Amino acid sequence: MALTRSYKHTIAERAQRDPEFAQALLDEAATLFLNGEPEMARIILRDLVNATVGFEALAKETAKPSKSLHRMLSAKGNPSMDNLAAIFAVIRATLGVDMQVHAVRAH
Repeated sequence: MALTRSYKHTIAERAQRDPEFAQALLDEAATLFLNGEPEMARIILRDLVNATVGFEALAKETAKPSKSLHRMLSAKGNPSMDNLAAIFAVIRATLGVDMQVHAVRAH
């Protein structure tokens, strides 16, 4: 019988030990939002929050209830742009990264 584990646990462990992986998740979440795939972006952000700052610390940093943040970052969540910007800012600060958007012309 093969042992299995939750992909969320695997993602969290890797993001905690590999800063480049955590940064790639943040980049992917931002790219998905900008490309019109907000549901997947919210799921990646939720996993990243769990692996890095945690929802309780995020709640303190954003002055939003933890429960509200969990709802915002659920598959069916609907965070406002202000809340989303605040979440990104906390994660960026936690990871010590800056983000820049570059437009690429579609072919």
